[in-house]
Formats: sequence, structure tokens, C-alpha cells
Amino acid sequence: MADVDVERFTSAKDLLRAQHVRWLVTGSAGFIGSHLLERLLTLEQEVVSLDNFATGSHAKLETVRAGVGEASWRRHRFIEGDIADIEVCRTACASVNIVLHQAALGSVPRSIKSPLDTHAANVNGFVNMLAAAKAARISRFVYASSSAVYGDDPTLPKTEERIGRPLSPYALSKRVNEEYADVFSRCYDITVVGLRYFNVFGPRQDPSGPYAAVIPRWAAELFAGEPVAIHGDGSNSRDFCYVDNVVQANLLAALTDLPGAQHRVYNVALGRRTTLVELFHAMRSIVMAMRSDVPSGEPVFWPVRAGDIPHSHADIRLAREELGYRPTHDLEDGLREALGWYDCSAAGLVGNKEQRSNGATSLERNP
Repeated sequence: MADVDVERFTSAKDLLRAQHVRWLVTGSAGFIGSHLLERLLTLEQEVVSLDNFATGSHAKLETVRAGVGEASWRRHRFIEGDIADIEVCRTACASVNIVLHQAALGSVPRSIKSPLDTHAANVNGFVNMLAAAKAARISRFVYASSSAVYGDDPTLPKTEERIGRPLSPYALSKRVNEEYADVFSRCYDITVVGLRYFNVFGPRQDPSGPYAAVIPRWAAELFAGEPVAIHGDGSNSRDFCYVDNVVQANLLAALTDLPGAQHRVYNVALGRRTTLVELFHAMRSIVMAMRSDVPSGEPVFWPVRAGDIPHSHADIRLAREELGYRPTHDLEDGLREALGWYDCSAAGLVGNKEQRSNGATSLERNP
């Protein structure tokens, strides 16, 4: 387990339980959004949530409902709608104190294939949400950005003040979000905090479909005893971050009273670089220990994809110093929890082999 600033995070959770706050979580039927929804309801908060099910699912919401129980679920109001519709955003923001904005179309490959869809959801939808939050006089707006904004800058580790040219429409959309957030925070009476997620993983991350992230897709292939597709020679590296760390960062960003922290963008990651070959061996070792009946998967190397960056490694000092962020799960802790969940969901993992083999593995999966 990684070093944890227990006192600061515990204080934040205690503060939540002691006060009446109404939250809005956009993208609540998605991977990260559903974890945020679950944590807030567990902390006895009132939550409005919004999703259009473009990439989210009813099943994730039902999982949260079962996990928190009916009494907590009654503190939740769900709105089915699209952030591309300003009236939906206004309705969702009514009587809300804090927004956790996760809704977006993720995936670098999807953005290269469908740049207009990416722009509509990630840029137009984002501005709609900012405008609706401003009109509703919301006090705090925390949003999901991405490590993709670092683009072609080769510097490692990645520090917040230095970015390169975007390498995909998805990366550009997240960069534009950061610029709009900065303008709104300076022009209007709204506090906006951005979180640059690095490669987030954990339970409920969908392993199927053409834009599945690398860890759930490899979990599907390993549990099925199939070859594991690695784009490139395996030396590319990523900073893999377990979803509980991301939940922590959102709550800390939402509650911080440090003036300088309230209009910034922060890296949210483990702060450790792992090559794809290292990730493969770590995952295979855990799967083999869990399931001795599963044949040992082997890697198959495919060409590097357009838009992929070679290496990603976050400097998380700013989030540590200003938010009190401390990852509670390192890579191995997170993989054990995530793979345990995928093992329990094995029937869904090993379903459509043709769909998995025809799809590209996304290394940049954000909300």
C-alpha cells in the first residue's frame, strides 16, 4: 500500500458527513463516474447524476444501487440526458453546490475516427456545463482532464506547467477544456479545478468494444487464455492509476480551501512508470495465481497506433502539496482488486472474441 495522508483525507470525509452538500456527477453511468457516485452516497451525500448512456450503462448504476443500499440510493436523483443540450445541463445544475464533471467521449482512436463527435461531447458539452454551473451559482466545478494534453513533449516526468502539441482530437478537446476552465474561473465567480487523469483502471471498466482500455482488454484475453495484443515492442510506458486514487483526488479538489489550489490543473496518477511488457507480466502472474485452469497467455506485438505517445509518467508533487493527495493503491494493489472483479465477471469477459480481436486497444481511456 502506498503512503497515505490519512488525516487530511479522513478530515475531508468527516467534513462531508457533517454538512449538507448536493453534488452533480456527470457521466455517472460510466466507469469513473459510477465510482464517484458510489463514494458520495456512501458518505451520506445528496447526489444528482447525469448520463446519456453513449458509453455508460444501466448495469453500472444498478451495481452502485446494490452496493450502497436502498436508503442511500434514495438520496440520488438520476437524469438521462446529453450535455450537448444546454437545457439538460441547466436542469442538472439546479440547486447543486459542487459539480464533478466526468462526462466525455474518451479514447484517442475513437477521436481520430470521429473528431466531430469528440468535439461535440468534449468541447461543446463542456462549455454547456460551465455555463450552466455559472448560471446556477455553483461554488465548485471539478472536471476531468487527461494526460493526453502533454502531447509530443518528451519531458519525463510530466509537470503541469509544461505541455506539448496535441496528437489527437481527443487530446485537443481536453486542452481546450483547460483553456475554457481558466477563462471561466477568471471572468466569473466560479471556482474551477482540473484533474489530469493518467491511465485510470479498476472494476467496472468495460473490456469489450473497439475502444476498451488496455487493462480490461488484457484481462479479458488472459482469462480467456487468448494471445494478448501489445501495440509496439512493449517498451512504451504508462502511469497506471487505480480508480480509488482518482476518487480521492476529486473529493480533495472539491473541498480544498487553499486559495491557490482553486484555479489549477493537477496531475492525478500513481507517479510511477510501467512499460507495457512489465504490465503484461504483472497481470499474467496475478491471473495465473487466481486461475490455475486458465492457459498462460502470450503477447502478440502489433504496429504502434496513430496518436499514441511513447511514454507517460506523472509528477504528482503539486497534488500532494496543495490537495493532500496520496495514492492509496499502487499498481499491484489495484491490479489484484481489478482482476478479482474481472474474474467474477468472467462470463462477460470471454464473450465476443471477434469483437475484441477486431478492436484497437486504447491506452488513453478517460471518462
